[in-house]
Amino acid sequence: MPDRKLRKRIAIDAARMMYERTESEYYTAKRKAARQLGLDPRLRPRNLPSNREIREQIERLTAIHEGESRFANLREMRLAALRLMWRLAAFHPKLIGSAATGHVREGSDVDIHVFSDNAAAVTAILDEDRLVYTVERKRIIKHHQERLFTHVHVSDRSPRGAALQFELTVYPRDKVSYVFKSSITGKAIESLTVPQLERRIRDDYPDADLDALRDGDFAAWTDPIPVFKSLLERLEGVRQNPEYHPEGDALYHSLQAFDLARALRPYDEEFITAALLHDVGKAIDPRDHVAAAMEALEGLVTQRTAFLIENHMRALELKAGTLPVKIKSALQSSEWFEDLMDLRDVDDQARRTGVPVPTVDEALEFVRCLADGPE
Repeated sequence: MPDRKLRKRIAIDAARMMYERTESEYYTAKRKAARQLGLDPRLRPRNLPSNREIREQIERLTAIHEGESRFANLREMRLAALRLMWRLAAFHPKLIGSAATGHVREGSDVDIHVFSDNAAAVTAILDEDRLVYTVERKRIIKHHQERLFTHVHVSDRSPRGAALQFELTVYPRDKVSYVFKSSITGKAIESLTVPQLERRIRDDYPDADLDALRDGDFAAWTDPIPVFKSLLERLEGVRQNPEYHPEGDALYHSLQAFDLARALRPYDEEFITAALLHDVGKAIDPRDHVAAAMEALEGLVTQRTAFLIENHMRALELKAGTLPVKIKSALQSSEWFEDLMDLRDVDDQARRTGVPVPTVDEALEFVRCLADGPE
């Protein structure tokens, strides 16, 4: 029989496999871990770590590798879940899994139980919302009985724009009151109905505006800084044409632009934000980085910042004398034309080699402080 230390080692190795997503099932992960340690994988279950022990190790790995960001992810998952559950209210949806318990990690799905005798009725709602989904049907034999499970895998985005995967499990309508048991604890799974999830969100995130969520006005309550950070970090290693950008990758260029904008207009949050984010689309679609940036930043920046980013390449054409007359006239008539040309100058100057620049976190902290104002 494995001793306590060996049992813990199996739990740690199994947790690592599941955290890295090389294994998705507790049963498989713990036996594979035992085999790698030279043990007989057919050991009796009581000689192997429990699912709960493995989950505790997964939570430790999550805390080490993801830190505080996992709590922001949890918030987004719950808000996105509530939005979808409102749409599926006729099917008595219940949020389960990590988004319900709070034990989320990077890449976690949002798991929801829905109850309908006709899965097509559920997918009809998804079709109305033009959501991308696939339907999977699994046949499982348990206690000598064959059962058919229907899973609907839905791709959507959180209010901040991050990609999320939902798994809807469709049960017969008469199972609404059925008590499902957890494979980890053996007890009733934690689940949240729509009213319960609304209360949980109001208690845990008092700044979340559920009316704005229902209306789709996400900018009213979304913290854009984590989105900005994600977009900027993707620029690292994005190479640019050395003829025009001898300084290096797109992130280094963007941080130079931020620094120059801060020196030019130290209290102009919108201008500085535009300088920092003007090229984030290069990591998304280098063929049309302006359009990609505008889509990624929709609802997260002010109208003035959006104008500056959207037109910074047109300003380059204007300076070169190649911009069509009508577009040139429209830009020059804007109240933000002078700001745009200042941004153009900043963009042109942010191409120096070897100059020190702040980190992404330092730049974003400066932007946040401007947005919050003096205390």
